[in-house]
Amino acid sequence: MTRPAGVVLLTDRWQARRPLVHVVSGAVAGGVRWVVLREKDLPRAERAALAVDLRAILAEAGGTLIVAGPDPLGGDAVHLPSAGPYPPPRLGLVGRSCHDRAELARVTTEDYATLSPVYPTSTKPGYGPPLRPDGLGALIAVSPVPVLALGGVRSPDQVAACVGAGAVGVAVLGTVMRADDPEAAAATLTAAADTASRTRHGCPSVTTAQARPELPSATTEEER
Repeated sequence: MTRPAGVVLLTDRWQARRPLVHVVSGAVAGGVRWVVLREKDLPRAERAALAVDLRAILAEAGGTLIVAGPDPLGGDAVHLPSAGPYPPPRLGLVGRSCHDRAELARVTTEDYATLSPVYPTSTKPGYGPPLRPDGLGALIAVSPVPVLALGGVRSPDQVAACVGAGAVGVAVLGTVMRADDPEAAAATLTAAADTASRTRHGCPSVTTAQARPELPSATTEEER
């Protein structure tokens, strides 16, 4: 299974300005191909039904749904917390949340990791000061797996800085969940990730990035 890259969307229906299915659909229309289903407070049956709906949306675009936690809810991709379980389950795709060098050292058969918080965010108050791009890059240098930057990423410049530091992409939450136009927000970040990746690998920048709509300036609060 291909590993996540580019822009990965984490769900939070409590922050979404529209029904979650509509927000994810807009994000996919804007170029997102990886979605992590959180919503851990839902009963398993409701969460599994939501997973079915989101998988259908992603399948039409060739995308993948990743489920937060060890239960893949009928799929084959999960994202695990830093606390466990260890060793990770044997599935098609397994990610792990990490925050420092010690947690990265525990990664074994996982396919990728997230590193957070990269920028200030109210959703990661217990994990110390933000890494910033320099700290992110230092940890990526010792990571045994590809890394997604997570935490407070909400602008094209921040996306470019994370990819420039060595991340294969960024994971975002509030920037898209709270957007008036999830498609436009996702398209802006996706274009930034594409351009930064091409620049990092010495490829010409895509001209379509210039045609992407700008991220709404109203999004100013700290977020994931």
